[in-house]
Amino acid sequence: MGNGGSAATASHMANDFSVGLKLRDIRNFNVQSLSDNTPVCSAIANDIGYENVFYAQLKHKLKPQDVVIAISCSGNSENIIKASRYAKEVGASLIGMTGFDGGELKALSDVNFHIKTDQGEYGLVEDAHMILDHVIYNYYVSQKIENKSTYVLK
Repeated sequence: MGNGGSAATASHMANDFSVGLKLRDIRNFNVQSLSDNTPVCSAIANDIGYENVFYAQLKHKLKPQDVVIAISCSGNSENIIKASRYAKEVGASLIGMTGFDGGELKALSDVNFHIKTDQGEYGLVEDAHMILDHVIYNYYVSQKIENKSTYVLK
């Protein structure tokens, strides 16, 4: 989950970690970007408030064995923090991707990938988060190659 440029990163990660790995017979992760469904996001924002956009999608769906990836340059976006707190309450693992000083998300995360920058350096942080997406994706791809399986894009 993410807002703005971080929402685009969340969408890209969902694509890479689900379809990208599945089509290559590497892994079959069940991944969903909570930012992708505009009607759902706008209905929740309109009906019960923007701070609930991600929380409402996770409520009664998230399980303790799940992993939530929260992406926020500031680490303080209210809708990201509310959903992240809920993930922790449920017992799910929380991976945070933050920038600037990390904000509250940095402290809440079980694992945090932090890009320390000056406040407002959105482009730099967002670019580094996308690089991280591709590093993780290529880790899984390289594991298949090292295990001498054939890597073919179908």
